[in-house]
Amino acid sequence: MNVLITGATGLVGQALVAILLKEGYKVNYLSTSRTKLSNRLNYKGFYWNPEKLEIDEAAFKDVSVIVHLAGASVSKKWTPAYKTEILQSRIQTTRLLFDTLSRIPNQVQHIVSASAIGGYKSSFDRIYHEEDATEEPSFLGDVVRAWEHEVDAFEKLQISVAKIRIGLVLSAHGGALVELIKPIKLGVGSPLGSGKQYQSWIHIEDLASIFLFIIQNQEKGIYNGVSPHPVTNSELTKAIAKVLKKPFFFPRVPVFVLKTLLGEMHELLISSQHVSCLKLLNKGFQFKYASLEKALQSLVK
Repeated sequence: MNVLITGATGLVGQALVAILLKEGYKVNYLSTSRTKLSNRLNYKGFYWNPEKLEIDEAAFKDVSVIVHLAGASVSKKWTPAYKTEILQSRIQTTRLLFDTLSRIPNQVQHIVSASAIGGYKSSFDRIYHEEDATEEPSFLGDVVRAWEHEVDAFEKLQISVAKIRIGLVLSAHGGALVELIKPIKLGVGSPLGSGKQYQSWIHIEDLASIFLFIIQNQEKGIYNGVSPHPVTNSELTKAIAKVLKKPFFFPRVPVFVLKTLLGEMHELLISSQHVSCLKLLNKGFQFKYASLEKALQSLVK
């Protein structure tokens, strides 16, 4: 089976490429950088420029599944210009894929797109399932709704659509965990805001395996890409400190300090989403890192 990936060189993309190649898949990928184009036997890169509506149509040759991960990182300060980039990077890439498939002969039967649990309304007492609405009245909530709406359009082409709402990705190679570790290693780890906000996390290997599971089983619909055991921010910080054998006694970082330092992006740190993965479990998916302690021990050195 040939799979086409957007965002293949990102944190999630690299993990997914590794597992797909190990499983014997042929992987094509789209990149906006010509210097990142590989031409290996089972791993080939093709150029695209969504802003200019440019795409190498050869990328779709013999492809039956598209995994759509492309999108500007939300972990940079949200200036007005960058907020536009976050939103447009998702809309432009999705529309270019759709428009291209609308006009060229192809064999694509399935698209699996990334999304985010940030669309669920922040709550300290609610547990979210896939059928729950994405009602979060924030910029990130707006992005999730617009992103998923664009992906749904592929159904008009008789292409099955799956969307994985991704939680806090834990990886040793980048993302949130690397930033959380820094102050803890210095001995000044502390909860953010109230510390009571839920953080529905996922080990990078399990997340890549979820994408593989969706592809192999030709699943469609929405799936929450989170572990079975969400924790509060205080619990997460304390668990990291324990694995690192570092103290955990500093007072919480007040919300106003986070807002001063990060601006609107501070919402990422204080928003609370307790998200269920029961749908995946009921389908038979098995997590390698269901417990936070086991996940951290595999990642934190």
